[in-house]
Amino acid sequence: NQMLTFDRPTEATVSSAVATLCKTYGERAVTSQSVREHHSHGEGMQDAGLPDVVVFPESNEEVASILKLCNQARIPVIAYGTGTSLEGHLKALYGGVCLDLSRMNRVLEINAEDLDCRVQAGVTREQLNADIRHTGLFFPIDPGANASIGGMSATRASGTNAVRYGTMRENILGLTVITPDGRIIKTGTRAKKSSAGYDLTRLYIGSEGTLGIITEIQLKLYGVPERISAAVTQFEDLPSAVNSVITAMQLGIPMARIELLDEVQMDASIKYSKLDGFAVKPTLFMEFHGTDAYVSEQIELMKSITAEHGASDYRFADKPEDRSKLWKARHDAYWAGMNYVPGKQAFSTDTCVPISRLADCVKAARDEVAKSGLVCMIVGHVGDGNFHVLITFDPNSADERQRAEVAADRIAHIAIGMGGTCTGEHGIGIHKLDALKAEHGEAVDVMRTLKKALDPNNIMNPGKTIPMQ
Repeated sequence: NQMLTFDRPTEATVSSAVATLCKTYGERAVTSQSVREHHSHGEGMQDAGLPDVVVFPESNEEVASILKLCNQARIPVIAYGTGTSLEGHLKALYGGVCLDLSRMNRVLEINAEDLDCRVQAGVTREQLNADIRHTGLFFPIDPGANASIGGMSATRASGTNAVRYGTMRENILGLTVITPDGRIIKTGTRAKKSSAGYDLTRLYIGSEGTLGIITEIQLKLYGVPERISAAVTQFEDLPSAVNSVITAMQLGIPMARIELLDEVQMDASIKYSKLDGFAVKPTLFMEFHGTDAYVSEQIELMKSITAEHGASDYRFADKPEDRSKLWKARHDAYWAGMNYVPGKQAFSTDTCVPISRLADCVKAARDEVAKSGLVCMIVGHVGDGNFHVLITFDPNSADERQRAEVAADRIAHIAIGMGGTCTGEHGIGIHKLDALKAEHGEAVDVMRTLKKALDPNNIMNPGKTIPMQ
């Protein structure tokens, strides 16, 4: 079996490298406690792992130079985008250098005729859509948070629009990657397909900073639809809502978004986002894209399906400001959940299953969290079989944390047993390493082989994504 190891270099080696970085990059190399703490975790679990220094590079060449130095000194490197990850990707398990890519935030080119663009890794999705609005195009991948494009690529993110537009994997044409030894390589082209060599683009997408640093991304763009209409409908029970989604997907209704909130999450969102007029019931948030006639047809089909499952009247939002309010409430579901139980922390599951098993998996997940006795809520991108259970616990109670961890682990294994995955979009990080082994078995050894080949000194985000042994 392959094995990954990492021994932190001596304090003298680390101090020398940090001093070199501070001398080279001046105020863009920061060792203050507050900045290191800010870069020590994402939005998920608040367990911190402080880097020794945070550096803010501004070019591919600077990233390459930093990686060369760190590789020679055997010092870990952790890439940082906007800090919105949920699986512990940013925790510096062995200290080292945190590369904050927020200053690499330029849209490098827009090719409106070919429906593509090239951006630096620090560009956020909201910034990109603001910059290309004048072209009549948009970038649809929407994980909720205003994440960086580099971070979305590294975690293979997706979100609310994935049911129609796919994930980051389907929307990236090519990358610029800095290898651990400081080489600047380009993968892919602007062509829509290629059979030239190994598909390195797909290898780096979802690698979570463990194989190299993604610094530039060539993205697909889409025309803004003629009509966009959002709709909300509510159900008396969760199975009815889930079965409506299954029927719609099996009939091939081309939804742009279809999101589920159970009654607990809905209660939290009503209170947090001031969703006046809604009941505390399982709810579907939907969005339809296309021509006026096409959207109208989709809506009527969806009304017919949901009526068979006892849905209440629809509420529509066609104006941009009304749609924004609805989707902001959906995107704020995590914060609504945390506000619902003040003082708690949470594990968020990220299971994804074949659409025919969605109702079974949701029921099994609910049964599992009921055993824990903890406050939990369900929200998900159910159109592609992906849903999250937010399992809250008291961070000062070892017993509650253990119950939360056990429930999250069991839910992941339930999904795997149904032909699904332990993570549809959040990535592995440090929280799902055991589940990855259960899901992929001997293939994990092949992943370790790739990791050792591309990063022989194991400096790239060590301890994440691939189990060490």
